[in-house]
Amino acid sequence: MSAGKRPAPADDLGTQAVSDADRLRDTGKKYASSVDVARMAGVSQSAVSRTFSGGANVSESTRRKVLEAAAKLDYRPSLIPRIMLTHKSNLVAIVVGGLYNPFYSAVLEQFTSRFQEAGHQVLLVHAASDHALDDVIPKLASYRVDAIVSALAILSAGAAETLAKLKIPVISFNTAVKNEWVASVSCDNVEAGRAVADLFVDRGARSFAFISGPMESHASAARLRGFQERLREIGAAPAQVGRGDYRYEGGFNAALRLFDGAQPPQALFCANDLLAIGAMDALRKSLGLRIPEDVLVAGFDDIPSASWASIGLTTFRQDAGAMVEETVSIVLASENGKPPAIEPVVVSARLIERNSTHRPTTRAA
Repeated sequence: MSAGKRPAPADDLGTQAVSDADRLRDTGKKYASSVDVARMAGVSQSAVSRTFSGGANVSESTRRKVLEAAAKLDYRPSLIPRIMLTHKSNLVAIVVGGLYNPFYSAVLEQFTSRFQEAGHQVLLVHAASDHALDDVIPKLASYRVDAIVSALAILSAGAAETLAKLKIPVISFNTAVKNEWVASVSCDNVEAGRAVADLFVDRGARSFAFISGPMESHASAARLRGFQERLREIGAAPAQVGRGDYRYEGGFNAALRLFDGAQPPQALFCANDLLAIGAMDALRKSLGLRIPEDVLVAGFDDIPSASWASIGLTTFRQDAGAMVEETVSIVLASENGKPPAIEPVVVSARLIERNSTHRPTTRAA
């Protein structure tokens, strides 16, 4: 307080606070600063900072004045100075892509809820690719986040090395690339491919096809690998492969190509449910085939529409909850600044059989 300036009478403090708030609005400032709060409360700026720092030493009288002024000015302390000082933001970047797929939307919701429970806020970063994290690495490097999480895969060792230079945990779903800072949490895609091969043979199929996701998709490649391995082990012909893009239209068009012949496959495994639903519509509406009487169909992800009565798709349910919990555990365990450096985590998928494969078992036990 400057010399010669008397403090405002107690009954004038409310009026002074109102005039200070009006003056702040008149300046066009969108947010009040700690300086504004200090001026209104009649305290130093450091007192404001101490008030909003947990455990800092400040008198009860000062705390009360600061909180009253902050409430009148609708002041919220900025996280930026703390981030610059501590190099810790409690922000987790979640890279999203392919949100047309309900599976990714559900996983995003679980991630957001779980990280908030653990005291972290989520920063969404959109990736143009719906299956790869590599393209958004330059953008991620510019954020001060404590961890990066993505349901998208990391495709190259070079990309993983670049992420490792950030020295924060990076957890990616269904990726084959890892290092001391990059960890992988995956569904057991190979085992799922093997299981659906057994199911098809048990239901009487003798010729097979697979509709994949994009060529770079590690998850799709692993599902196909397990499928082909098991068919080979039981002496069946290898599956024909059609290429899709994880979308309904890709499955529809790929099915038309695969079944355009004199001896169409008797069973079709698709890398995700959207592909499978598109394929089912092509088989029924364009080709006049019956499911499951003429063709067995299975997908992957168990999105909500897979269980609809008009679809009834046999599929694999990824344990998204377990995958999210494993991911959060890795992030929390790395808060001491040390890399996670753990082996890839693999979570089993559950086969859900519905009408698209539901016909009597024919293979002998």
